[in-house]
Amino acid sequence: MRVQNICKTYHTQTGEEVHALNGISFDLPETGVVAILGKSGSGKSTLLNVLSGLDRFDSGDIQCFGKSMKNFSAKELDHYRNSCVGFVFQEYHLIPELNVGDNIALALQLQGQAGAKEKIHAVLKQVDLEGYEKRNIDELSGGQKQRVAIARALVKDPKIIFADEPTGALDSHTGESILQILKKVSQEKLVILVTHDREFAEKYGDRVIELADGVVIKDSGADYRFTEVEKEMSLRKSRMPIRSALKNRLQQLSVSSHSADFHGGTVCDRVSNAGCFLDYQQRNLQRFYI
Repeated sequence: MRVQNICKTYHTQTGEEVHALNGISFDLPETGVVAILGKSGSGKSTLLNVLSGLDRFDSGDIQCFGKSMKNFSAKELDHYRNSCVGFVFQEYHLIPELNVGDNIALALQLQGQAGAKEKIHAVLKQVDLEGYEKRNIDELSGGQKQRVAIARALVKDPKIIFADEPTGALDSHTGESILQILKKVSQEKLVILVTHDREFAEKYGDRVIELADGVVIKDSGADYRFTEVEKEMSLRKSRMPIRSALKNRLQQLSVSSHSADFHGGTVCDRVSNAGCFLDYQQRNLQRFYI
């Protein structure tokens, strides 16, 4: 991935301009942990949003797997997230009506794949939760929920994992175990880790990029440049909207009609609150992502 002079400005309700990103540039490798470090308001979450395609940038360009994201249409951004990107968030964003295996299967169903029990078993083993397929979400600890979230991100085999403060809701010991898993994952994938924790960033990051006021103030790998031409990515279309995928999954599991009432609110509200529906109303981003 090559990031070239990215700028992003927001306008407050009072008309004030906030320069969230101001001329960000760097090259990223295909594997390893790149920690984006910064205090609240530094621009690190905005940077994650534009790198992952959750938000658009105002100027500059991002070259990713042989394609420029500058002129991506909304559909192409959807396909980019579906083909190349996996997300791990601080609040887990699991669906409590579904068990562990079905939460992971939902990511596959969005790609038009069957349940793929073998894939689910393999990713659960990878995060040290072998045999947890039938466990209910409310039976899990915070650390176990985050492991399930990582497994859900891994099951569709993305090229990049975006982890937004994945240890923020966990104690330090449990947080260490999560970062150790992500470190192992980074042997084969690029893991972009957003954090405010300098100790964790320096311990687990192969490279640390520090932001303040929307600019890079320190980059431990600033000299890195591509040495090989990246292969052009093949963008896979999402085969099914998240509402349809989730509703089908609930129907398959014989969830009661009250729980499956998407218009009445029960599951829909939980989906929204869980973050599977990332409601970026201020940024006009009202879509589902896993």
